[in-house]
Amino acid sequence: MPLEITVCSTDADYEAWRSVRLAVLPYERCDPAAELRRQDERATRLMLLAHEDGVVVGSGLADRSDSADIGSVAPRVLPGFRRRRIGTALLEQLARHLEAHDLVRVRATVDDDDSLAFAHCLGFEDTDHEVEQTRAVVDLPLVPEAPEGVEVVLASERPGLWEGSYERFGREATSDFALSTALDVTPERWATSWLGDPMFLAVHDGEVVGCAGLEVDTDVPDRAENALTAVRRDWRGRGLAVHLKLRTLHWADEHGIREVYTWTQDGNAAMRALNTRLGYATTRRSTMVARHLPLG
Repeated sequence: MPLEITVCSTDADYEAWRSVRLAVLPYERCDPAAELRRQDERATRLMLLAHEDGVVVGSGLADRSDSADIGSVAPRVLPGFRRRRIGTALLEQLARHLEAHDLVRVRATVDDDDSLAFAHCLGFEDTDHEVEQTRAVVDLPLVPEAPEGVEVVLASERPGLWEGSYERFGREATSDFALSTALDVTPERWATSWLGDPMFLAVHDGEVVGCAGLEVDTDVPDRAENALTAVRRDWRGRGLAVHLKLRTLHWADEHGIREVYTWTQDGNAAMRALNTRLGYATTRRSTMVARHLPLG
């Protein structure tokens, strides 16, 4: 039977999509199927499944990225079915979807040599690099006092505070990412995709001046990924980032989490140094690649 590529539409489809994602990237957290389905309501988003003889052999994801006029793609093929042009077929359909939404460039993130070679063969060029840093949740340092005048609260305890921080805090925090293309995060994306659970917010005079959070892995519940850690520029150098990050690690310890990992841009030396200071070790590297559309 020839390759068949279908759009995710049923609960079973989203679970199958997750199964491919977890098989290809077992070390990465994946959102539950219900959350994937909710995200898939965006017109710019497309989630695909690749089938051979009725068996799921790959998946695909396309969506508008957090940078203007750039889309993101993630074609994935199960190890036993690679080098059969399945990834190429997925990528072509994902790219056509992004073209239809007037996006002029497309990017992807790869973290193994074979995937990088595949991307290079299709005209993608390296643009950015990230490092994964991991910490076992043991022997945690005590949390130092927050700077004077700062109250630290959970976003869940103050409805609307996170959403309201977009203009003064969110725009600045996302503009400071060490990427070759600046981020252009919308208020809607800030309110949802950038919010951790838990998310610790540092508040001064009613305004958010720092944040740090976690995303618990629902498939491996003793593991979590760091959500955004950021401090407003006028509050840096006062120990606030250390305080907030240690708050997340102690929360992890109290909730049975044994390992926390985070991805940081290679050019963000300050955050990488902070992670190292707090006991994180570098465990993996990834490369972001990009090219202009159309593919052909």
